[in-house]
Parts: sequence; structure tokens; C-alpha cells
Amino acid sequence: MAFLLNTEIVINATPNKVWAILTDFKNYPNWNPFITSLTGDFEIGKKIIVRIEPPEVKASTFKAIVTGFEVNEKISWFGIFIMRGFFDGEHNFELTNNGNGTTTLVQYENFTGILVPIFKKILNNNTRRGFEAMNKKVKKLAER
Repeated sequence: MAFLLNTEIVINATPNKVWAILTDFKNYPNWNPFITSLTGDFEIGKKIIVRIEPPEVKASTFKAIVTGFEVNEKISWFGIFIMRGFFDGEHNFELTNNGNGTTTLVQYENFTGILVPIFKKILNNNTRRGFEAMNKKVKKLAER
């Protein structure tokens, strides 16, 4: 079973400015309402530790592997819950330069595994609201 959760927002700022906010991981606890901690080495194949706090759901901390890191374009990681095949997710941030001084931030995650049907309602409600809250906060910070 698979479930794709996809959100996007247009930001009145350059990809450089949006990237600087997204990659200031040490500052996440100060502004990020969804990913409240992100630590580790952001190199492809390296492990990171992610803490998420979706609205109205218990916070969780998990380990993930960096799968993509392209300056001003993309950050992605792959996380596993319990063991591979139960509840896995590849989280992505993609930036598109719209050529007019704006950037489109797409935040999405592809969830797979046998537990996805059990969590689908939470993902589509609480986790989606977490993605959207984070996107709005990035927009607000970038547009200052």
C-alpha cells in the first residue's frame, strides 16, 4: 500500500533565500511547527535524526538516510518505522525557480508499507496540516 502526501506553496523570494531557511537545521526548534529537530550529516547516504510534531498527534523521533541534497533544489530522506515494509517514507523538499523572483516549495512524502492504511487518515489530516504549517512559516520567514 502506498500514499502520497503532497503540498506546495509559492514564495515571493529567490530559491537561495528559501534554501537558506530550509538548511538552517539548528534553527528549526525556533520556528518550525512541524519538524522541530533535524540533526546529522546532510550528505547522501548519511544518517540523520528527525523529530516531527504533527498537530494533535504524539511527536515522534526517527532515524533516516539522506537520499538527496542538491543545493537550491532538493533535500530528501528515507525513514523506516519498526522495520522495512511496515511503514516507510521518503520525505522531499523541492524548490523551483519560477523566473520571476518567486520560488515554488513542494513538500511531499511517499509513504509505503503494510501499516499505511491504518495511518492514512492521520497522514491526510494531521500530517498534511503539519506540512502546510511548515510551508507557511517558510514563506513568512523568506518574505520578510
